[in-house]
Amino acid sequence: MLCAPHAARRRPSPSWRTAPDEPHTMTNSSPETAPDLTLASHRPVRLADYAPPTFTATHVELLIELFEHEARVTANTTWVRGGGPGDLLVLDGSELRTESVHMDGKQVDIDGVDQGRTLNLHPEQDSFSLSVVTVLDPDANTALSGLYRSGGAYCTQMEAEGFRRLTWFTDRPDVLSIYSTTIVADAKTCPVLLGNGNLTDSGPADDGRHFASFHDPHRKPCYLFAMVAGELECLEGAFVTCSGRGVALKLWVEQGQTARATHALASLQRSMAWDERVYGREYDLDVFHLVAVSDFNMGAMENKGLNIFNSQLVLADPSTATDEDYQRIEGVVAHEYFHNWSGNRVTCRDWFQLSLKEGLTVFRDQEFSAEMGDRAVQRMADVRHLRELQFAEDAGPLAHAVRPDEYLAIDNFYTLTIYQKGAELVRMLATLAGPEGYRRGTDLYFERHDGQAVTTDDFVTAISDATGLELSVFRRWYAQAGTPRLTARGHYDAAARSYTLELSQSTPATPGQPDKLPVHIPVALGLLGPDGQDLPLRLAGEAEDEAPSTRVLSLTEASGRYVFESIDAAPVPSLLRGFSAPVLLDDGLDQAELLFLASHDSDGFNRWDAIQRLLGQAILTRLQGQADDAAHGAQDAGAHASASDDAGWRALPGSILADRSLDPAFAAEALELPSELELASRIDCVDPAALHEAREWVALQLARGHREALLTRYDELVLSAGTEMDTASAGRRALKNACLSLLMRLDEDAVIERAEAQLAAAASMTDELAALRELAHLQGPRRDAAVASFRARWQHEALVMNKWFAAQAASRRPQTADDVLALTQDPAYSDSNPNKLRALYRSFARNLARFHEPSGKGHKLLADLILRLDAKNPVLIGRMATLFGDPRQLTPELAQRLRDTLATIAALDNLSDNTREVVQRALAE
Repeated sequence: MLCAPHAARRRPSPSWRTAPDEPHTMTNSSPETAPDLTLASHRPVRLADYAPPTFTATHVELLIELFEHEARVTANTTWVRGGGPGDLLVLDGSELRTESVHMDGKQVDIDGVDQGRTLNLHPEQDSFSLSVVTVLDPDANTALSGLYRSGGAYCTQMEAEGFRRLTWFTDRPDVLSIYSTTIVADAKTCPVLLGNGNLTDSGPADDGRHFASFHDPHRKPCYLFAMVAGELECLEGAFVTCSGRGVALKLWVEQGQTARATHALASLQRSMAWDERVYGREYDLDVFHLVAVSDFNMGAMENKGLNIFNSQLVLADPSTATDEDYQRIEGVVAHEYFHNWSGNRVTCRDWFQLSLKEGLTVFRDQEFSAEMGDRAVQRMADVRHLRELQFAEDAGPLAHAVRPDEYLAIDNFYTLTIYQKGAELVRMLATLAGPEGYRRGTDLYFERHDGQAVTTDDFVTAISDATGLELSVFRRWYAQAGTPRLTARGHYDAAARSYTLELSQSTPATPGQPDKLPVHIPVALGLLGPDGQDLPLRLAGEAEDEAPSTRVLSLTEASGRYVFESIDAAPVPSLLRGFSAPVLLDDGLDQAELLFLASHDSDGFNRWDAIQRLLGQAILTRLQGQADDAAHGAQDAGAHASASDDAGWRALPGSILADRSLDPAFAAEALELPSELELASRIDCVDPAALHEAREWVALQLARGHREALLTRYDELVLSAGTEMDTASAGRRALKNACLSLLMRLDEDAVIERAEAQLAAAASMTDELAALRELAHLQGPRRDAAVASFRARWQHEALVMNKWFAAQAASRRPQTADDVLALTQDPAYSDSNPNKLRALYRSFARNLARFHEPSGKGHKLLADLILRLDAKNPVLIGRMATLFGDPRQLTPELAQRLRDTLATIAALDNLSDNTREVVQRALAE
């Protein structure tokens, strides 16, 4: 239902200004307390230098008055000694106009205070009060950090260091305070006023203005503060907690969008129920607000009781959102809700501990999504993402530990290593502890540290204390960068009826870490007998009772040896079941053994992984053949490239399509070739164009070899895929579109006509976008017509137009760089909107062959964007700079061209710390 803004209640007692230009009363006495002013440092922040805050704020009372061209913030705070060294109160501020500062009622001289500085005060007592009045301009805040405007609404983004853009404060996560907030704004332009916590008061103010007051009883760091003011509509729901307490759920969206928020609301309700059942965590306020805004640097933010989301992660209906969008919305809504405990009630001591909240919460949302859908398919998607992007990050110049040692700009460390690899570390702990032990460990963690700011060590200690596990070696995962290499070799002794498995590990050097120690690797494995069945696994010396078919080995040394007894025939090992550790595996299996696992492995993930490995090997073999042909000259062209004709992989689509017992979603994943991003991470010297050619060649062979089976299955699924937004229907659509993707490599009229018909008649955005993506690869008028028709239909839907930009930027067409440049002039594109910018440039940069084209045109496109926007939005642009990748991975010619581009950027004097850090590390040898 639609929800009206807060009802009018009694007028508040404070006297507020009615216009921003009225004089503010200040004491006429001379300043009695003088501050020290120091320039913000550009030196790295180091974990080794951490010390508790000298003073900490116990209570924060904010009065935020919004006017047409400015916001005025009065912050009244109560401080006590915090246990840190020294006697200074260090306050951070940025982009502020400071009207007054009072300590215990005494005016502080603020002459000379300006942006980019810290304010150091000298309190005379161990406890004191501070009152600060600042003025800022939300409309001019293009960095989208702090308080800014989005689509006419006021909103905030405080993580990591945005609160200093609101008022002078000790802007660090270990300062935990009780917050009370009052927002005052024009009742016509901002009828909705939202803040953290429970609503305590609201009503009319002077001159057509109104107010709302909120109180959050839970201590929190300033990065979790939030407020929203604007003209929004509300979709209302409810949830009853496990203790019987009612919670009002309110999802706020732009006018006319509430129908598209129903999936997000249902996802929130499922998340709340799951967290109670699986983790025993109950929601702790009377209301939960979720607000969708158009301009947002991140995906979403877990502000206490007031989550703020990028609109593309809230709004969905079948005509405008894909199955992937629906799944992502469900996962991200869950992620931000789960933060209420893993991040809010228990938060991180310092930003080096960022993965404490993010890694744990990603693991929680992955497990939630696995339960809501298909566990094996969810794991495939998670690992594909990890291998494509995080493994490359771990191998490149930006490699850093899950708990890094230092940073220049903390915003640069919201990385796949912190999130995805951090989640894998939690998954390994859950694997080692077992379900019951892991639950005891997390219960202890939340109970022991509720209301505290703690470290990753504290989390590991809780798991260890609850289970008795020895985890001293495991802690190295948090301190060491890089992806470990796990080598496995097995030997079967027929006479002894035993199978010996030898494991060894090593981790390559990474920047600043030349030497690595062994880490604790949980290796989940099974052994398959000749009939394809799992064998019971009993280690030498164990009792002869019933043995499990999957067990977890703990490798904590550089090598280990394990002997399994009562094995009647030579088995095929299935290692890292469920991808039990984020490592690169070398198990020495030949093609016949991989084909055996692809057909028989009971572990869904490893069955899919065997297929992926076979296809990846075919592509890399073809790539090597192309290189050999080039080395031998044109007269031998094709002689070596045909080496990948080893027939095993060629039969895979036929067996996948013929097995009607397979979940269609699994079959769709199995038909998708390893991406060029993932394959590139396995190669020391990458020629992206040659890699693309090799992958396309393998795809073409599969399409030619299984044309009839692919067409038949596609045509069947056109009739049966349906339009329902459930897991089964989504799986059928995924398989249908996987068949179409392979078939389009044939460049046949019959196939192109099917894609055109799907584009024209699609009943869901999933099918419409899949057809557009395939047609966007074509040359000529049929491609142009498809692109134009999609635009004509969806030109007024901003989120759908982002998909249109992304589809063209990911095209295989040789002229894609020119297309991207032209798209920057499209009326639907805007550099100021992060969603559009990411849709176009991130999609293009991950299109390796086109981004790294020899002319350097692709590099220049991204460089021009960075130079154009770095000063306006350094947080976003610093992250976009990571898209250049690792020059060391490319061929010498491409590497030099990329280094020249990076050097041009690095030479700028006014480059932000965010971008400078990324570019300089990429240039480091």
